[in-house]
Amino acid sequence: MTADNQNNKVRQIADKAKDIFIRYGFKSVTMDDISRELGISKKTLYQYFDNKLDLILNCVAFMIEEEKDFITQQKATSSDAIEEMMGIAAHVNQTLKKVNPAAIYDLQKYYAKAWQTLELYVNQFIFHSIKNNLEKGMETGVYRNDFRPDIIAKLFIGKARLILNNDVFPYSEYKTSELHTVHVMYHIRGVASPKGLEILEKHLK
Repeated sequence: MTADNQNNKVRQIADKAKDIFIRYGFKSVTMDDISRELGISKKTLYQYFDNKLDLILNCVAFMIEEEKDFITQQKATSSDAIEEMMGIAAHVNQTLKKVNPAAIYDLQKYYAKAWQTLELYVNQFIFHSIKNNLEKGMETGVYRNDFRPDIIAKLFIGKARLILNNDVFPYSEYKTSELHTVHVMYHIRGVASPKGLEILEKHLK
């Protein structure tokens, strides 16, 4: 098998396994479950992944790659900073609706290396994406210009982490996708200029 075929197979399996993990949780799903759900033998699964952690790390890596591609595309095609934020938020919401809260808890508690990879992605790529969006909005007049973009970007990330805190927002009482919608609207309305608020209302309609 060529290196390209190997990589394609790894991606194909990891992509399908990711959907299983986020639906049922990372800890409870076994390699036997994955092989059965994918219709392949456990032996075949171990030809591409050393163990369950290796599979999870690949799942997280490919998920991050997909998210980066989407955000980059959204930035390139949006007509303004607010449309960009709302487009990304809508995409994230659709993803969150598919995620079992147990999956988030499992990564944090049992798979620290995978969680650290996600944290690095958030602290670097997402931080700079939010900061750049704020700077773009300030330059075009849809956001106010009386704040530091780096501070607001860090506050945005901090509030996003709060959404995932089960002690603050118990999973049994709050839908993560609903919390995320409120979080993003709170953010946009907080930084928008009068011109931006008009544009926001148009997008909402």
